Amino acid sequence: MFHDDAHGVPLPHRAFYSSGKPSPWPPRTSYVSMTPKTNQIRRSSSSTASAGNNQKKPQMDEARPSSSVILLSPTNQVLLLHRVQTSTSFPSAHVFPGGNLSSFHEPPLSPPPPPGGLSDPGPDLDRHRDSPAYRLAAIRETFEESGILLARRGDEAEPALLSIPEAERDKAREEIHNDRLHFQDWAGNTLKATLCVDELVPFTRWVTPPNMPKRFTTQMYLFLMPLHHPVAGTTGTGTGTGASTGATGPAVVDVDVVQTPTTDGGIEHTAATFADASEWLRRQRDGEIVLFPPQCYLLSLVAGVMGSAAVREGEGRYAAQRRALLDFVGRTPTSGGEVGSEGLRGVRKIHPTAMIPWSEKVMSPQTLFIRKSDGRIVLGVDKPGPELKGTGRGGDFDRVVLVKFTKQGPKEVEVRDREDVLREEKVAARL
Repeated sequence: MFHDDAHGVPLPHRAFYSSGKPSPWPPRTSYVSMTPKTNQIRRSSSSTASAGNNQKKPQMDEARPSSSVILLSPTNQVLLLHRVQTSTSFPSAHVFPGGNLSSFHEPPLSPPPPPGGLSDPGPDLDRHRDSPAYRLAAIRETFEESGILLARRGDEAEPALLSIPEAERDKAREEIHNDRLHFQDWAGNTLKATLCVDELVPFTRWVTPPNMPKRFTTQMYLFLMPLHHPVAGTTGTGTGTGASTGATGPAVVDVDVVQTPTTDGGIEHTAATFADASEWLRRQRDGEIVLFPPQCYLLSLVAGVMGSAAVREGEGRYAAQRRALLDFVGRTPTSGGEVGSEGLRGVRKIHPTAMIPWSEKVMSPQTLFIRKSDGRIVLGVDKPGPELKGTGRGGDFDRVVLVKFTKQGPKEVEVRDREDVLREEKVAARL
């Protein structure tokens, strides 16, 4: 959670005014809910002049490892953090908790490739896969940024997440943030707790496009806070009353069970709030909040599953939504079905990326075109980025992200079916 942060994965480097000429907006920054730490070893990219007027191509910046968490409350609401207005990146945007892996707190990954690339790319590919280091960073950053500790008692099969006194929690957040206290040592030795690394569910990876000055390879995770349980305090005297979930009605959830999120004292965030995924999307649609395309994309997936989950007999609504979400993450094909949007073109061929489950998808956004109808950029998210080209990995061919960039940030962000958008563009071109 360092201050030269960039919260994740960027868009391609240029937008266009209605005239079709390149504009300097969006700025050359990156975006998926990250707060990267700068104590990672980094190779900077530079342009080196050679003899005469020839100039070498600028070296592509290393994609630094980071991770982020889509945290679901006991009522399946999603936690977003509101960035401070004075932030050097994404001022006033809403983001998921997360950040860069830290050489102080996490074990090392395989080293980055040397300048000029690798003759054997195998070892470097490990940097772009789920691993304990990514999981530990996700839990640490969630605690630093929101105060929610994804850990349980280490000496018993306790379903409750650990709750610690406010003063102790806030002191630990500050010391961990400033690398004065080792996160795992504190959790294991002081709290006698077990971090919930095995309960994180991989849910896409995002790689910054090669033209950006700061690049990240960001592992996204889902974490489902327990539906109902007593709270486990560090003193052993839980105070929560638990929750009950009806087949159709809302659950009654003790506030302690939720572990009410708090800000980081205004260092990077002014608010930490749970709301339904569909509510976050509505606020973005109505211009109340700023969401960058990756957040909007992932929230759209979650909202779609939550809104369509079927409740089985004897199953609560929240439990049904969670079952549906976990089934969705592991299911293939990931396309919405083989039939065309209106059933007019018969069976639609399944794209190879549809056979990659959401837990394994890797996305590196790229501009496809600018819509004639409203001037929004259409982003493809099917490519995995230059480091993973030719490896068989990929993202989502069937969906695209529409976005309009302004000096106030992205507006009118929307996730759509690719075929529908292409069909609309063909119609607009004939007008």
